[in-house]
Amino acid sequence: MPALIRISSVLLLSLMAGQALSAPSSARALARAEASQEPSLEPALAGEFALQAGKLGEAAGQYLLAAKASDGDAGLAERATRIAMLANDDAGAAQALALWQQRAPRSLAMRSAAAALAMRQGQPAQAVTELKAVLAEPDESGWKFALAALVGGGRDPAVPAQVLDALVTDDAIPARIEVWQEFGRLAMSMERPELAQRMVDQVVRRFPDDPRVALLRASQLNQVGKTAEAMATLQALEPQTRTSPDLRNAVAIAYDAMNESAAAERVLAYGPQDVQTFGMRASLLAKREDAAALSALYAELSKAASKPDPAQRLLLGKIAEYLKRYQEAVDWYHSVPGGDELSEARLRAANALGLLGNQDKALEEVHAIQSDPMLAEEARRDAYLLEAELRLRAGDEAGELDALARGLAAYPDENALLYARALAWERRDDIARAEADLRKVLVTEPENVAALNALGYTLADRTSRYQEALELIDRARVAEPDNPAIIDSHGWVLYRLGRNEEALAQLRRAYTVVKDAEIAAHLGEVLWVMGRQDEARHYFDEAAKLDPDNRALQRVREKFNP
Repeated sequence: MPALIRISSVLLLSLMAGQALSAPSSARALARAEASQEPSLEPALAGEFALQAGKLGEAAGQYLLAAKASDGDAGLAERATRIAMLANDDAGAAQALALWQQRAPRSLAMRSAAAALAMRQGQPAQAVTELKAVLAEPDESGWKFALAALVGGGRDPAVPAQVLDALVTDDAIPARIEVWQEFGRLAMSMERPELAQRMVDQVVRRFPDDPRVALLRASQLNQVGKTAEAMATLQALEPQTRTSPDLRNAVAIAYDAMNESAAAERVLAYGPQDVQTFGMRASLLAKREDAAALSALYAELSKAASKPDPAQRLLLGKIAEYLKRYQEAVDWYHSVPGGDELSEARLRAANALGLLGNQDKALEEVHAIQSDPMLAEEARRDAYLLEAELRLRAGDEAGELDALARGLAAYPDENALLYARALAWERRDDIARAEADLRKVLVTEPENVAALNALGYTLADRTSRYQEALELIDRARVAEPDNPAIIDSHGWVLYRLGRNEEALAQLRRAYTVVKDAEIAAHLGEVLWVMGRQDEARHYFDEAAKLDPDNRALQRVREKFNP
């Protein structure tokens, strides 16, 4: 059952723009129509009911009727456009977009949607025209709308790349380093090395003295396999990091992205240290599994722990826990004097006791947290989740379910507990009970994106109820159309429905946004059944590099023995 994936900076920007782009909520649109007794109310209600049922095609048609019936309501026209695009109803989207254009001709959101629709229809020249107008607006946020269109537009990933290439040729991208950085990162995520090279060359020419240019250059060199040159580029920046903490962090992150965590930790060790810096260094050393260096860092930080700084003592506990010095970890956690860190420290102390092998003491501490009225309810709820994990680690599967059941007795219908129990049922191949708990989440929170996506994916992956799965995933897509986990789920259910070409387009789009092992395994499987074995093996290899133990990768290897 997939979790929602951590997103890249490019998609994060597109989602930030999407918040500005997004249509008014259905509740607001319906309330406005009802207040004025507009004739659009009935089709808008019908559209919303269809949307809640995951019937995107029907919802798109009804919202288009509502937009036509309304008197100049741009919000309904926008909602009709976006739902039609999600439903792959380009004709309906074009009609709704025409209404939106009439009612809000200066809207950046409208022009961004027009560009995305043009890319979907294979009209890159029209998309270029729309985006050049967006980028030329005095509103400095216009580039975010253009970026969102490029991330979300086009069934064929080659079309947005073609549009971006034209924008570079026409010198349409604003002359600001942060804008060029994000468009450059997008070019690299599109796996178009020549386009990425062009953009990096442009950035170097335009901003020759900005160290951020070197960071982008290093990323591009690494992507095309020129690792030594990328390393040399970052090394040349290191002297400047000693006077700029922000640049120091950025260079460390760039090294880490190249799997050079030793270099990243070395850069972070320059200059004044604080809890954040120590934490980043500890994380990098743990990633390298460099116990000796982490022990030295632990000793260094321990010497500075004479003051009862809650954050520092919490970090020392985490480092000790990683070093498997569990009793020391417990002592550090118990020494956290208060503050925002106290609840986490108590939970971690219980967990460390479990790792120490003292299950009885761990459960005693967990139960104390569960019954402590002075703690926030979130911490008390999390204590039931931790107890379930402790019992599962000890091989007590019945105890895991019992802990979750007691948590639900204390916090009836608490969605975090229901979601955790759904995962427990799914691990036991009890799909009916997993489904029941996810549906309980959706009763109290009908638009819970994680539950919609998890249930839709589970039905697609573990049952033959593909149409029902598609409807659930479509509901999640309406809420978060650019979320790569949801795009992946959408591609997977399309594959299960036999719509391989459509599935491939969606999975490629998801992988462009975030390099994830499960998405790569899904891409590989679809390519394999389409007879493109060599390309499929490439993605299986990518998945193995990202997460060799990924369940989707293991299953596809058992299935096809690639």
